[in-house]
Order: sequence, then structure tokens, then C-alpha cells
Amino acid sequence: MALQLGDIAPDFTQESTEGSIHFHEFIDGNWTILFSHPKDFTPICTTELGQVARLKAEFDRRGVKVIGLSVDPLADHEKWVGDIEETQGVKLNFPLIADADRSVSNLYGMIHPNADDTFTVRSVFVIDPNKKVRLTITYPAPTGRNFDEILRVVDALQLTDKHKVGTPANWKNGQDVIILPSVTNEEARERFPEGWRELKPYLRVTAQPKS
Repeated sequence: MALQLGDIAPDFTQESTEGSIHFHEFIDGNWTILFSHPKDFTPICTTELGQVARLKAEFDRRGVKVIGLSVDPLADHEKWVGDIEETQGVKLNFPLIADADRSVSNLYGMIHPNADDTFTVRSVFVIDPNKKVRLTITYPAPTGRNFDEILRVVDALQLTDKHKVGTPANWKNGQDVIILPSVTNEEARERFPEGWRELKPYLRVTAQPKS
């Protein structure tokens, strides 16, 4: 059965470009993003890994660990790292799992046989500090991911975990948010002393909480 939101992310041990990874130990109370790549030495994957390396400081600022995966062996990964640095102008600064036996790919349902029965699709798993899966996104192999969107989703998850709000369509960090319908007006006055705009009783818009 496919992983669902709220499931505990399965643990595993696998080799990577930064040594052996024991996944639950790697998470270690942090937000974590695990994302898969169909194959080493492929053009779209090369650009994606370069982009994540460039955004590493943004992930760090949010307390997020990132870790990639491809089904090729570690020796290939180590050669590919040089190509990434040469073509993307940045060093790989996070681990890349070598899943040659496809044990992790199968554990996480990253191989979709109707798309390709050998290589992974572009899966994304956002996992919270309690090791729960909070978001999954699946892209087909020819489509590169938008990592700005993944950062946006992390911002939303972290904000909505802390405050009783939701984020509207196309929300970006710093913009107005929506008070959850489960929050009464009495409770809202305590939580949101700056007030809100009531468009409908179920649609109350307020400034993003600062703390």
C-alpha cells in the first residue's frame, strides 16, 4: 500500500555519498525531505541536484535536512558528483543514496511500473520531526521539480503546525492567512489580537502570525 499522509516514514539503512545512512537516525528530530532521481548521468536530475545544493542554506534556515536517491551504485554517484559541480557550478552538499538494489525505492513506492518498471519517478517526501510523512509529490521523469514550491510548502507546514491557521491558494511566506473554521471568534480574538477580515463566517483572513 502506498505511503499516506500521517504514516511514519519507513526506516532503512543504505549507503550514500556521505557514508551509511540510517534514515531515522538521520532525521534526528528535524524536518527532512527525501527525493528520488530516475538515474545518474541524466540531464534533468543533474540540474535538480545542483538547484538543491544552491538552496541548501534556505533549507538549513528552516531546519530541514535534504537527502536524494538514485538507483545507481555508489561508484557512479561519486563520478556524477563531479559532473554536477562542473555543469551546475556548485558542489553537492547533501547525501545522495545509492539504491542499486532498489530496496528504498520499493519501500517508498518510488517505482511506478506503468511509467517505468526499472527506474524511479521524481518522488518527494516531506517528513516532520516526528518522522511522519506530511507531503508527497510525484513528478514524471521528463519534468523537473520546482524547489521554490517545495520551500513554500515547508513554510506553510511549519506555520500551520504552530498556529491555528491555513494558507490560501498561492500563499507565500509573509502573506495573509486564514483562521481555521474550528477556531471560535472568542478564541480568535485571543490568538489574533490585530483582528481579521470576515468575508464569510467560515472565511476569516488575518495577517500571518509573527512568532
